[in-house]
Amino acid sequence: MAVIDESYAWQLIQDARRRLPALPAVLAAAADDAPELHVDAQFRWHSEAEVTPAAAALLDALLPVAFGGSRFVIAQIGQSLDGRIATESGHSHYVTGEASRVHLHRLRALVDAVVVGAGTVAADDPQLTVRHAEGGNPVRVVLDPRARVSGACKVFRDGAAPTLHLVGHPHAAIGRGVECIGIDVGEDGVSPQSILDCLAERGLRRVLIEGGGVTISRFLQAGLLDRLHVVVAPLIIGSGRPAVSLAPIARLDSALRPPCRSQPMGADMFFDLDLRG
Repeated sequence: MAVIDESYAWQLIQDARRRLPALPAVLAAAADDAPELHVDAQFRWHSEAEVTPAAAALLDALLPVAFGGSRFVIAQIGQSLDGRIATESGHSHYVTGEASRVHLHRLRALVDAVVVGAGTVAADDPQLTVRHAEGGNPVRVVLDPRARVSGACKVFRDGAAPTLHLVGHPHAAIGRGVECIGIDVGEDGVSPQSILDCLAERGLRRVLIEGGGVTISRFLQAGLLDRLHVVVAPLIIGSGRPAVSLAPIARLDSALRPPCRSQPMGADMFFDLDLRG
């Protein structure tokens, strides 16, 4: 009997992302005997073939991303049980486990662009490429209003993917494959909507907000996230940098309570929040 395993499920998810077929949809590889996967308008799926547990978990987590549409914004946070993403010094390698990193790289492979703030680049020197999964690299976007990120950082030097450097005043490009773009900076910083508009003008409409906590919080506060993935590690840091910080509320009935699905992700727990639900 045909089996849908994790590798085949990822192939179907990538194909759905490339084609964006209308829902409900039937997904299958080109081979005549390839098992089919039926997906309805609520991203529920079924198949006559056996689906392994790893494949089922992957389909549940990423089919909503693959079918997110031509304008889609998602963020992922990896945090401790007490809601920290790093120590006070910024050390974060690694709060969550290997399964979370694979998931993050799959998200990168499903979007047009990945956005990080200057603090994340300065603290982590990330590559923002797809290495722990099959798939292409997104355009890398560094939000750096004060142009304070060093030109020695990997995103500006490795040439692994096109890179946009968003700065608040005239500034020369500081690396190969890097385009420097001027952005308006107001009293409250850079408008998240203006960032998305800037990317959309360049055909980058499916966006992953990867970090850090301040950048993700600003997009969440502005109501611009379609989905939020939170991976919680069984770890208590006790101090350090918070995952999300929003405007104060007086009562819990004002808190965000979006529809949410959860499942284990290695030793961690994964939460998928539908902010448009």
